[in-house]
Amino acid sequence: MGEIRIGLVGAGRMGSFHGKSIAHKIHGAKLTAIAAPRTGPAERLASELGASKTYTDPREMFQDPSVDAVIIATPARSHAELIIAAANEGKAVFCEKLMAITLEEADKAILAAQKANVPLQIGFNRRFAAGFRAAHNDIVEGRIGTPQLLRSLTRDPGLGDPTPIPEWAIFLETLIHDFDALLYLNPGAEPTEVYAVADALVRPDFKDNGLLDTAVVNIRFDNGAIATAEANFQAVYGYDVRSEVFGSAGSAQQTNMIRYIAEGISSDTCRQDTELFHDAYVAELTSFVECIHTGNIPYLTGRDARRALSIALACIESVKTNTPVKIKDNAQLV
Repeated sequence: MGEIRIGLVGAGRMGSFHGKSIAHKIHGAKLTAIAAPRTGPAERLASELGASKTYTDPREMFQDPSVDAVIIATPARSHAELIIAAANEGKAVFCEKLMAITLEEADKAILAAQKANVPLQIGFNRRFAAGFRAAHNDIVEGRIGTPQLLRSLTRDPGLGDPTPIPEWAIFLETLIHDFDALLYLNPGAEPTEVYAVADALVRPDFKDNGLLDTAVVNIRFDNGAIATAEANFQAVYGYDVRSEVFGSAGSAQQTNMIRYIAEGISSDTCRQDTELFHDAYVAELTSFVECIHTGNIPYLTGRDARRALSIALACIESVKTNTPVKIKDNAQLV
């Protein structure tokens, strides 16, 4: 097979980043088309990156025989229906997280890809970050022993205007990265129960509008491990992502670099996810293209994304009821 011809859905921040990666950094792929609801952003990005076609309706692009695969980088609530529409046209699909907002939607998307026999990869980039991959391999090879305590956190660098933030975004769109990371760092274990607390501590004036900008989650796993995930929408010092696995034979940590020097403690910080995880974003797209070329199963599948979603949905129920909640349906798929 020659170059994989990629169609991009979404010309915003993440769409533009992925488009530039395909155009300039991914061997064996070519950016062919861009779909966005407004013609201006799509045409400007297409002109910059050398894509020959633009669409306002992504379904028209999915029907284009000159497109082999698609990258979906639109608002999260549209992902499941776009995955299904693309798979039904025989396109390989890379979709930014989250894949769906219900388990039923997730199942439909996964089954659509299975029926079409096309790859479906979801954009949980931390699995492609060097530190996370090394920690996972150490755990698989037994260097850390049996995982006992795990921690993962995400602190965004600035909240900005909270008006457009969807309800429950802190679980479905932010902490879902941490949930996937915890699953990755506790391989072979299944989450069984969560207890979540959340509040609007950054912008309490928006709490009545449904905003939750701070959350802590405890997760129990069937191998006995206990995990904590936390998130906040405003870390004034920069974008902060950390994780740790403590096991019976040691621990593994992934964190921003911290310096201990004569002048005091200092740390390099990033202001965007595309800065902190730049190489991981490129690596996940490289892996996606390689799967299309080789026919291999993606390193991170729709089933993996569904497991993280099951935790997020249990967290929402836990906040509503203020009680621990058993993970529902976290392994079931017809």
